[in-house]
Order: sequence, then structure tokens, then C-alpha cells
Amino acid sequence: METKKLTLKVFRFNSDTDYLPRYMTYEMEVSNGEVVLDILNRIKWEIDGSFSYRRSCRHGICGSCSIKVNGKAVLSCKENVFDLVKIFGEELILEPQDKSRAIKDMVIDKSNFWTKYDAIKPYLIAKIDENPKSENIVSKEDAEKLEEADYCIECGNCFYACPAVGVNEDYLGPASLVKAYRFNADVRDEAKIERLEITNKLGFGIWDCVKCYECAEVCPKEINPIDKITKLHNQTFEEEMAEDNVATRHAVGFKNSIKKHGILDEGELVKYSEGLFGTLKHMPEAIAMFRKGKIVLPWNMPKSKNLDEIQKLIKSSSTSEFKGK
Repeated sequence: METKKLTLKVFRFNSDTDYLPRYMTYEMEVSNGEVVLDILNRIKWEIDGSFSYRRSCRHGICGSCSIKVNGKAVLSCKENVFDLVKIFGEELILEPQDKSRAIKDMVIDKSNFWTKYDAIKPYLIAKIDENPKSENIVSKEDAEKLEEADYCIECGNCFYACPAVGVNEDYLGPASLVKAYRFNADVRDEAKIERLEITNKLGFGIWDCVKCYECAEVCPKEINPIDKITKLHNQTFEEEMAEDNVATRHAVGFKNSIKKHGILDEGELVKYSEGLFGTLKHMPEAIAMFRKGKIVLPWNMPKSKNLDEIQKLIKSSSTSEFKGK
């Protein structure tokens, strides 16, 4: 069995007694078979019994043991310590998912997560026979439409890793939007429009995702929330609920640019999204990008060598037309 001597810098804070948090340093011999939860357990059992963290199933199902290691959101019972050492070296920093919401050590107040989660009506809504004579069986093909969104364990990793959540307290966050898609894609559910009305709001829902893929990086179930958010975009267009605003025009302008050139025309995208007057405020950035070769003048815009294939893909994947600009 391979072992390594690691230095652990551990976030410590008690909201009942402490004004500021501190970091305690522990040295520990760790084997290659241990996961982060083993380390948390050993700190509590072998070093300091007052150390606090959440844990329950140890099988990657309950989602309660999530923390951050060197800034990376992890599910403690699933993440092998040696894998983290390969990334960060032999000094690991253990912190709660959100230090600003710490109650005691790794335990945080997750009320903001659950409030957003509840807002999208995360349950099946349908008129049912209270005394059914047979099962309501869902076909394999219909079940596959969920695209594993039902695998979400509500650990909060994506939520507390999301930069949009960090700067916008109103944003629903990836986990809530995944759950909205999970029920909107369920053939038994009858509240699709109702949920889309919630997720379609600017400053609150799907249009505030910045497409950074941080949520996909940290999801322990490999659900890829970005994919589900994109499908909520598509549902909004399909149901003709997309409003004519800068967010929807940006999405449509992106598609139009790829369809026309096979590659993105940054200048035209801004013009389409924000209009002529809106474009003027971006002139300093545009000049800087032009000097760096990031954008070109309209008459010099190149075309992709595979433009015909790209246009065929766009035609086959476009399921609705935008009724706005």
C-alpha cells in the first residue's frame, strides 16, 4: 500500500464563538485507498473531536459531504485523495462549499440553495386517478428523454462553484435548472409552461448562465448541467415563450453567425444582440480585440471550409423560429 505524508490546512470556524475563521494545519500519513471523507473522519476521530462536517451514506447518493479542496468542489466520499495530490501537490486546503455561509467548520447554511431549488417546483405535477387500476408505465424511449437529469443528488457542488451564483443572489443556479429540465422532460408532467415562465426570467433563470462549464467540471454524477440549461433554452423557443431581449437575441445571433460563416462573427453578434447604440458602448473593447486579431472587419470575415456540413447540422437541429427581431 502506497502512502504519502500530506500537509492539510483546514478551515475552522464556529459562528457561535468566532469573529473570524482560521486555518489549522495538520500533517497526516495518507494511503492511496483513502477518499477525502476518510481524512475528515480521521481529523475528527484522531486529532480534534470538535471538528464538524456533514456526512451520511458514504455511497455518493445523499450529497451531504461536499466540501472544497484547494478551491475545487468535491463529494468527499467519492474523491480519492491521491488524485487530488496529483493536481494540487502534497498540501491540501480543506474548506466548506461557501466560506461566507459557514456555521461550523465544513457545515454551511444551505438555505439559499434550497430556496432556489424549491422555486422551480421540483416535483411531478399532473392530474391523476387516485384509485388507479394499472401502473402509469413510461416507455424506455420517454425515460431516456430525461438524459440522466434525475441522477442529481442535490449535493450543491455546481451551485457553490457557479460564478454567476457568486455575483447574482437572484440566479437560480445549475442544480435548480437541471431539476426544472428533469420534470419538463417527463412525459407525465403537466407544468412545463409554468416552469418555463419561472426559468425564462432575466436576472433569475436560464439566460443568466455564463456557459463557463464549472458546473459540469464539479458534478459527481457527470450530469452536465450546461446541456440541460441549453435544452431549457430550446423548450422556451419551441413554446414561443422567448421574449425579444438581449439574451434571446444573443442566442439567435450566435446561431445566425455560425449558419452564415461556420464560425462566430463577434462584431456582428454584438450588433445583433444589442443594436447599433448598444454596440457603441463596446467600441473600446472592439478596438482592442481588432488590434489583437480577435475580430475582423465585416468584408474580411472568413468562411469555414466545412460550411455546407455546418449548415446541414443547423438545419437538422433547429426546431423552432424566433418570433422577435
